[in-house]
Amino acid sequence: MATRGFVFYLLSSFTVAVLSAIFLTGPYFKSSPSSNFMSSPNVSSSTDTVWPELEFSWNLVLATVIGFLGSACGTVGGVGGGGIFVPMLTLILGFDTKSAAALSKCMIMGASTSSVYYNIRVRHPTKEVPIIDYDLALLFQPMLMLGITIGVSLSVVFPYWLITVLIIILFIGTSSRSAFKGYEMWKDETTMNKAMDEQRRNTVNSRGELLIDTPYEPLIPREHKSRMEILCFNLRWKRLLVLLLVWVAFLLLQVIKNDVAVCSIWYWALFLIQLPIGAVVFGYEAVKLYKEHKKRMSTGNTETVCEACIEWSPINLVFCALCGILGGTVGGLLGSGGGFILGPLLLEIGVIPQVASATATFVMMFSSSLSVVEFYLLKRFPIPYAIYLTSISVLAGFWGQFFVRKLVAVLRRASLIVFILSGVIFASAITMGVVGTEKSIRMIRNNEFMGFLGFCSSQ
Repeated sequence: MATRGFVFYLLSSFTVAVLSAIFLTGPYFKSSPSSNFMSSPNVSSSTDTVWPELEFSWNLVLATVIGFLGSACGTVGGVGGGGIFVPMLTLILGFDTKSAAALSKCMIMGASTSSVYYNIRVRHPTKEVPIIDYDLALLFQPMLMLGITIGVSLSVVFPYWLITVLIIILFIGTSSRSAFKGYEMWKDETTMNKAMDEQRRNTVNSRGELLIDTPYEPLIPREHKSRMEILCFNLRWKRLLVLLLVWVAFLLLQVIKNDVAVCSIWYWALFLIQLPIGAVVFGYEAVKLYKEHKKRMSTGNTETVCEACIEWSPINLVFCALCGILGGTVGGLLGSGGGFILGPLLLEIGVIPQVASATATFVMMFSSSLSVVEFYLLKRFPIPYAIYLTSISVLAGFWGQFFVRKLVAVLRRASLIVFILSGVIFASAITMGVVGTEKSIRMIRNNEFMGFLGFCSSQ
């Protein structure tokens, strides 16, 4: 399975980077630890809080343009754009790293929410099913949120330079893989479009007469539906309620945990309670997919249960759980929230680009809003800037989806979504890699601590 190669790359890159840190970190770096630019709510930092005033300037104009384009492209690709927002907020607007990370989550939440609103009002491109795959959302969301929690906790332990190395390796690897997949899709689309054009030009009527350049109509035309009918069809209230309950449970645990002494009995108890919550929801969806798949196979129906073109066997379901946890852990560790892993992962398991984008942004809406509420309770970002940047992202998310989906329909090239995803990930690798490298060099020159930190002492 191609997915296993993708996850093996993530796991091997993570392992190599960690082992290199163990061997390369020397005892001669003895200064106080420094925070990283993917700060979490629990990260203690020596950096002072810097909140610039919201006033008209060339910095704000440039940040607005970058934020709009980043939100538009990020949500179309299903990756959010956090890798672009954090450097933009620190380098152009002058925010400190922790505040930039918090505002980045606000922008991701705004863009993903507007994208979900757009997506639930459009039809699936090929089937009479919702464009958001709720089966995959329920399968990956609990594991992804659990992994993000683990990754955020690890982010305060890992040295700054190691996180930078991970960003460069993982982001360039996933962007290259996505670009290759987009290229393969482009070739298939070219062949298909040529065949359709040939069929359209050489249509024969009922009397056997050859008609040239006659508009081709499908044999079974799709039923026309109004916007409201499509919206009601795309919404699955029971599954939305389950996802919302998981979101509330994780939020309450995180808020309560922030008021508990680090590494105390209650701290670990609250941390471990997340495991059964995620396992119950994943287990319910996994059993459902397994039973449906088994029933279809017994009747000779080879259609896929959901968008993913994989066999829902126990081994593959466990593998998907590991993918979700690994993707969330890497996302939480790097501060990307998991979108940079989930988007390419959905494409790897056979989900078409339109559904992969809609499903990934749907999942990101829950994970990013969880972080925003937590950051708000901890007063980690200025409200005026949050409202302004979130508003820009809301507009960008909606119009980005609108423009690209129209372009895909006209050109009949769904691979454009994959190329956008690859481009956003690559741009994030460059921006975050440059910022991280520059700061790591500065830390080395100042003889700052470059090794692993103690988990309990660094919270």
